[in-house]
Amino acid sequence: MSKMKRRTAREKALQALFQIDMSGAEPGSAIEHVLEDAPNDEFLTQLVNGVVENKEQVDETIKKHLANWKIERLATVDRNLLRLSVYELLFLKEDVPANVAIDEAIEIAKRFGDDQSSKFINGVLSKVKQQM
Repeated sequence: MSKMKRRTAREKALQALFQIDMSGAEPGSAIEHVLEDAPNDEFLTQLVNGVVENKEQVDETIKKHLANWKIERLATVDRNLLRLSVYELLFLKEDVPANVAIDEAIEIAKRFGDDQSSKFINGVLSKVKQQM
């Protein structure tokens, strides 16, 4: 089975999480939708299911580090990218070094977010990392 590049898997996971957040889609169907006939990828599935299954803990962690923001008020891309990256920081630290998770998030924010997203994401994730 050909493995998707991790960056691609993260981007697709973000798109799936975006759909789940916006429309309450089931994780499985959201993943299927973003794959667009590409073979399924273990890392992508792990990210999406991991965020969904641990959403409470992930969101609590994000909320602790949001200065003057409510998680509900964040741009949907930013909120779900933070969920993805915080999940990696908390649950995949054996597999993904914190700096890698943060750098990936910043790059993806530049691609999918607005002008301020990458700085904002970097700020929140750096605080999460310091707390660990």
